[in-house]
Amino acid sequence: MAGLFALIVILLFVVIVLVKSIALIPQGEAAVIERLGRYTRTVSGGITLLVPFVDRVRAKVDTRERVVSFPPQAVITEDNLTVAIDTVVTFQINDPARAIYGVDNYIVGVEQISTATLRDVVGGMTLEETLTSREVINRRLRGELDAATTKWGLRISRVELKAIDPPPSIQQSMEKQMKADREKRATILTAEGQREADIKTAEGEKQAKILAAEGEKHAAILAAEAERQAMILRAEGERAAKYLKAQGEARSIQKVNAAIKSSQLTPEVLAYQYLEKLPKMAQGSANKVWMVPSQFGDSLEQFARAMAKKDDDGVFRYEPPAVSETDKKITEQEDTDEWFNTESDPEIAAAVAAANAVANKPVEPEVPELKKQLPQAQPQPSFPEPQLAPQPVEED
Repeated sequence: MAGLFALIVILLFVVIVLVKSIALIPQGEAAVIERLGRYTRTVSGGITLLVPFVDRVRAKVDTRERVVSFPPQAVITEDNLTVAIDTVVTFQINDPARAIYGVDNYIVGVEQISTATLRDVVGGMTLEETLTSREVINRRLRGELDAATTKWGLRISRVELKAIDPPPSIQQSMEKQMKADREKRATILTAEGQREADIKTAEGEKQAKILAAEGEKHAAILAAEAERQAMILRAEGERAAKYLKAQGEARSIQKVNAAIKSSQLTPEVLAYQYLEKLPKMAQGSANKVWMVPSQFGDSLEQFARAMAKKDDDGVFRYEPPAVSETDKKITEQEDTDEWFNTESDPEIAAAVAAANAVANKPVEPEVPELKKQLPQAQPQPSFPEPQLAPQPVEED
């Protein structure tokens, strides 16, 4: 019975020795090993053999990067305003032995150093500068913390200001100020927009007036040109009409003269015609008394003696002259089809077509945005003046 008890005691002792001889360190952690109360080495990530009852694990340190958020700290700014600032510090333990032996509690140390540095930095800034200088404060805090915690085996990788809370009264004043600034900017933008709209409207009205004036100018030029061409064409028509009328009268006189010559009239016929016209001459309303001269017969006798020849029997006989070939041609029937031709002259039709083309041509705007003067009037194309070839007048 005593031997069994001794065996159990020996087994328990062996188990205790084995437990004391082996230490399991997880990945991401480091263990500080002491031998007889003195630091010997740092182990991490795996199984570590220890001398039983001589070596021991003083502490295990997390070597991963840690993010620690500190509670808000009351800080006074340069303009004597108290603001609450809470920070977030990201750090990593590079030397676990220093973190254990260099400082009692490195978390509290980082918090106190960050608070002191924050008060130092913010104390030299106004509230407005503090709210707009987060990057400056972050760099300053990180530099101070990194310099202070290097001997503790820490590496400060990042420091951020999570929130900056001014007093409620200051927040209300800031909100009012921001609201006033926004209203001011809105009023300025509205005024700028109205000014731009007025400028654009004025520019549009100016361009419209310039284009209207330009159109009226071109219309006046075209109207004047059309009136000039119309007057020229009317004058040409009147000239041609007078010329043709004169030609017609001349031809009619030639025709009558040639007909008289071709008919070979005798003095007897002329006397008869004279006597036949006397009653018609007396029918006028202004003719009250018509006197036949007593020497009318003597006048006829003298005319017969001058124009006729005396025959053997003593009678004066009129012998008309021979009809010339020219008189025969004049008395022949003429072609009168062209007298009733109503077609326009080709040259006049071409002039009218050219005038219509110019009148229907659109006026292109020539007004730039900042044009100072109106463009000079472009010369309009002149219409060809119709030339009427005069017709020759046939003479005897």
